[in-house]
Amino acid sequence: MPSWASVGSMDAVRRETIGTEADATHKRRTFRKFTYRGVDLEQLLDVSSEDFMQMVTCRARRKFKRGLKRKPMGLIKKLRIAKQNTPELEKPACVKTHLRSMIIVPEMIGSIVGVYNGKQFTQVEIKPDMVGYYLGEFSITYKPVRHGRPGMGATHSSRFIPLK
Repeated sequence: MPSWASVGSMDAVRRETIGTEADATHKRRTFRKFTYRGVDLEQLLDVSSEDFMQMVTCRARRKFKRGLKRKPMGLIKKLRIAKQNTPELEKPACVKTHLRSMIIVPEMIGSIVGVYNGKQFTQVEIKPDMVGYYLGEFSITYKPVRHGRPGMGATHSSRFIPLK
């Protein structure tokens, strides 16, 4: 049977090794690298529109195959201009649009788009994870229902609760 002195020293050694392992894991921590359908972000920004068209879903591919009309091309041009006119390390100016059916392309990453939801323009900052989705998916068009809240028409006892 070991003496208590040796057990205490073994425990201290064990704590030291656990501490060094924890430091090593913190140093080795890497962030998840973004890929879209197996293509890195840097390569995705350089990819041609035909190659990007082959990467997206069939609905988006059909839309691109039928051609981008004047309004979507105008939005992309405005986003390019807004990016060019921004100083270093600042966000570009917001570009307002009603085009909720516009598919987000890699060129739009980093831009700020004001998407109309029927009442106001919701500012959406385009991130790499949003590529391939519609702009309208990031601007909700209704106010979600809050069930069970007192107010008009809930119950007879709630008539006397002041409405804000």
